[in-house]
Amino acid sequence: MIIISTIKTQTVKWLRFMESTPLILLFLGGVILTIGDIVMKKWVLANDLGAFWLGLFIYLTAMIFLAHSFKYKNMAVASTILVIFNVVTLAAVSYLVFGEKLVWTQTFGIAIGIAAVAMLELSEA
Repeated sequence: MIIISTIKTQTVKWLRFMESTPLILLFLGGVILTIGDIVMKKWVLANDLGAFWLGLFIYLTAMIFLAHSFKYKNMAVASTILVIFNVVTLAAVSYLVFGEKLVWTQTFGIAIGIAAVAMLELSEA
């Protein structure tokens, strides 16, 4: 009886993790996409061909995370969530690393993006 109870508990924990897996994949994809954006900016500023190829590789890696999330989420919803995570992390990096200031409208837009992710997640529950 104790073994069956333990197995059920472990199964429930695993199922809860699997429900959050697409969101984790999309968050990681958004962060990786942000890194790709930064590398591509280096390519634009320095005309460094190596940065261009590295940026393409990083973008491809982010798209692998997105494609894998399609197993769990609607394609349009997954793509929207990835882009929102990319915008949020890019804004954070721009502010924290490059010292770029965000005006209130940009901050409000980011808050709307985060609320959109929450609404998209709640609509699937």
